[in-house]
Amino acid sequence: MKAKDVLGRRGEILAADYLEDRGIRVIDHNWRCRNGEIDLVAVDGDTLVIAEVKTRRSLRYGHPFESITPAKMARLRTLAVLWSREHALFLPALRIDALAVIDSGRREPTVEHLKGVG
Repeated sequence: MKAKDVLGRRGEILAADYLEDRGIRVIDHNWRCRNGEIDLVAVDGDTLVIAEVKTRRSLRYGHPFESITPAKMARLRTLAVLWSREHALFLPALRIDALAVIDSGRREPTVEHLKGVG
């Protein structure tokens, strides 16, 4: 596995733990279909949460949130509908969140969470 893939997987695990610690129940990881991938699917009360996780070693090349484009947000909305249909889970509300993980490997990783980004 490539170093960037290992870093990404670690970031997704850290992000899932972060959400769970805050009472947001993670119910799926790395769901894929021909239209793309959802990093994390979670439930927060009566809200289905689609979470995009971006992990970096540092801020040297910009903040992880900067890589979430309008096209990515549109794709995540489509993927949310496809995931709901495939799993027959329809909740009253849908929210797309973004989590940024900075993990240099030398210090304690940090996680930032933005709710309702798209």
